Amino acid sequence: MAVLDEGLRRLGTLFYAVSPWSSSFRTVKEVPNYINEAVPWFFVIVLVEELCGRLQGRQLGRMCDNVTSLSHAILYESVKLVTRWFEMTGYLWLYEFRLLDLQSTLTTWFAGFLAADFVYYWFHRASHEVSLIWAWHQVHHSHEDYNVTVALRQSMFQRLCALGFYQPMALLGVPLPAICVHFQLNLLAQFVIHTEVVGRLGPLEWVLNTPSHHRVHHGANKYCLDKNYGGFLIIWDRIFGTFQAEKEEEEIVYGLVHQPQTSNVVWLQFFYIRNIVRKARSMSTWSDFFRAFLCGPGWLPGTPRLGDLETFPDARGRVKYDPQIPLWQKGYTGAHFLVALLLQQVFTFHFEALSWAGRVLFFGFLLVTVGNITAMYDAWRWAPLVEVTRCASFVAFVSTNGVSGWVGVDAGLVTWFALSSLVWLSPSVSLIQKRLRRKVV
Repeated sequence: MAVLDEGLRRLGTLFYAVSPWSSSFRTVKEVPNYINEAVPWFFVIVLVEELCGRLQGRQLGRMCDNVTSLSHAILYESVKLVTRWFEMTGYLWLYEFRLLDLQSTLTTWFAGFLAADFVYYWFHRASHEVSLIWAWHQVHHSHEDYNVTVALRQSMFQRLCALGFYQPMALLGVPLPAICVHFQLNLLAQFVIHTEVVGRLGPLEWVLNTPSHHRVHHGANKYCLDKNYGGFLIIWDRIFGTFQAEKEEEEIVYGLVHQPQTSNVVWLQFFYIRNIVRKARSMSTWSDFFRAFLCGPGWLPGTPRLGDLETFPDARGRVKYDPQIPLWQKGYTGAHFLVALLLQQVFTFHFEALSWAGRVLFFGFLLVTVGNITAMYDAWRWAPLVEVTRCASFVAFVSTNGVSGWVGVDAGLVTWFALSSLVWLSPSVSLIQKRLRRKVV
């Protein structure tokens, strides 16, 4: 019964269905990692959504897009182990100068709820309207299928950009633990709104950020751009003029306005910052150089701060990037993604016990893993050689040092990676031979 109760409690966090008393804490250290606790439910909901889609006769996602989204989540959660609550730096110091003292648990809880949601709206809006922040947030919008896995597609550095947004709430007397609780619950509640299987929700559409509202936010259609920034509530968009209802007569096309043709998570994490730097360097004045970083991603000299919407390309009718690989490779990438997910959980569990060198090495391995298995969808020519090196390195390290803390698990992983390296040995040798022949010629 206790296990069932705990499972239902974790499920409730995905719908903001929590008790104010059980989710109120005196210190930040007491605040649970609600997001990590909800990971098993993420996969349950992914499967439920897929089943609902099939019952409706619709394909809600392709494997390449889903694996890419979930691989971004592995990187995000791994980096978060270092950056967790970095965005709250200075909060406790400012809290000493608070203007209000919130006394009751209930008042504090609801103050934290409103404060976190209000700040999220403005941070999210800045993430779209300031190119330097958009360079990281665009990762979340780089999907072309729209399903719940998209909620997990996040930039590794997204949270670092939030520094300075939450601190003013300290002056209003909102305790840091309350902000940390609602920061997580607000994000969790957005997981289930990334879906096409749920239609409009009647009167709830006036107050809550629903799947319909969030579909608009993720659209590349012109009418969808820079709209519906709300987290749990949609009222801020209605108040500040950024609300847009979904148009039933126009199919939403998902992705970026200029959609990159790749599944590689490493490329998707970093390519946009290169684009901004190139854009800034092309400017003829210093003022335009800085505007390239601080105005919207669509801005050009002589246009409004967010750019001229009429000059943006029309995304309607756009063909999705849909790379095709053999069935066995789909199975291989899927299996190695699951292993990477297991290793990320091991990384989380042992993080405090690892040295900084060990942390960097572990994260580096995860980065190469998800980068290479998603690069396989793009038929990246160096993928076989990287894969042999990755798998062989894992075997060499874990055979002598271990990784999980359980002998049986380590033995199974060593066997798996050894077999995997053999799969790519012949293609790697052929690749090297081809390169050598070209040099000779």
